[in-house]
Amino acid sequence: MPLNGLVPTSARMRPSVTPFQLLMQRMDDVLGDGGILKEVVHPGEGPPVPLNASVLMYYSGFLEYSDQPYESNTYIKHPPLMKLGKEVTLAGLEMGLLTMKRGEFSRFLFQPRYAYGDMGCPPLIPASATILYEVQLLDYLDSGLVDDYVARSPEEQNAVSFPMFLTVVNTLRSFGNRCFNQSRYENAKDNYKRAATLLGNRTAQSEPEKEKIKAALLPLHLNCSLTELRLENPRRALKYGKKALAIDATNTKALYRCGQAYMELSEYECAQSCLISAQARKPFDSDINNLLRKVAMCYKSSLDKEKDIYSKMFSKVTAPEKM
Repeated sequence: MPLNGLVPTSARMRPSVTPFQLLMQRMDDVLGDGGILKEVVHPGEGPPVPLNASVLMYYSGFLEYSDQPYESNTYIKHPPLMKLGKEVTLAGLEMGLLTMKRGEFSRFLFQPRYAYGDMGCPPLIPASATILYEVQLLDYLDSGLVDDYVARSPEEQNAVSFPMFLTVVNTLRSFGNRCFNQSRYENAKDNYKRAATLLGNRTAQSEPEKEKIKAALLPLHLNCSLTELRLENPRRALKYGKKALAIDATNTKALYRCGQAYMELSEYECAQSCLISAQARKPFDSDINNLLRKVAMCYKSSLDKEKDIYSKMFSKVTAPEKM
């Protein structure tokens, strides 16, 4: 959001009051030392961002008197997860994020000691610059446990207790579900795939553990299949649907996902086969029955078009030559 839109023209014309000074009058002091000031534009919900979290956010950084941000990620449709202290390195921004809740949109003013210091960051940031950040927190993952597990060697990972390992996997899956429900399908897919990779790399210590790994993989493959369908990647959706069927050949959701994927690929016979198998297990499921009818109509239309093409080809071959 352009900074000029926040400050009345009359205030900008008064040399004794700068735009940032005007903003300060309606902002709260986060730390009590005046170094980080905050204005909540739209409140969020739930607990604030915990330490060691990874965040999904839109942000823009402004210099005073500038309408255009010197950095921004608002042009990215699906911003990546950013780890506090790693991808988020600006001290003021990291501390400010720790005060934010999911869905919150806030503005922050950072004094130089919480931004780029006395030296600045030439050529973009001048010396001793106070900067404004506008931040929309989409979501966050309490990723401390996940990050700690991923940082271990394969041998150390296998030494982690199985219940703790499943907690790591379920954390990634839960975050993927939140992303999916917010239509952030690329983010959802990334988390599902990370969880599935961890499960695939785990060495089962017993037969019960092996079965639990399969049980945990099944919903991840189903979720990946559905996510790929939403991303209009039916071939990949089919791949994950088949992986789910390899674990449970009679799983209705897996059969339905494969039916959906085959339908999008115009492979109607295969779609019918999967959906009829799903219907045999859930004969009154409206989604299965409706898709089965749609596939049958598309299949008939496809056959009719083929007959029409062959008929025209045959008529051209058998037509008598003109004298």
